[in-house]
Amino acid sequence: QVQLVESGGGLVQTGGSLRLSCAASGLTFSTYAMGWFRQTPGKEREFVATISRTGNNRDYAGSVKGRFSISRDNAKNTVYLQMNSLKPDDTAVYYCAADGRLSWYDLGSLSRDPDYWGQGTQVTVSS
Repeated sequence: QVQLVESGGGLVQTGGSLRLSCAASGLTFSTYAMGWFRQTPGKEREFVATISRTGNNRDYAGSVKGRFSISRDNAKNTVYLQMNSLKPDDTAVYYCAADGRLSWYDLGSLSRDPDYWGQGTQVTVSS
């Protein structure tokens, strides 16, 4: 049974930092492109960042580029999202996703649902 378990969310002030983690189990982690997405009430889930299977390629949404950094540790079956200079607009539920067929680049397009989603972790940035 595949599980993606996010952690690290919470309440932070504007300008602060958080590091999200997503621990994967039940799959061969190194063969999956991984990504982070976020969603606020009444809106579609949106792309934040994706990373290739080896970690050599990354892609970011324009709104987070230069502030967020995605990384992965294939030995620990974990993907991370370092979030710096947080803004109130970053407030959302953040979801981890894994896909065994899509490239890291195509994963971000959400042309179809990824193979697996995590349960989400709430990030709230106060002004």
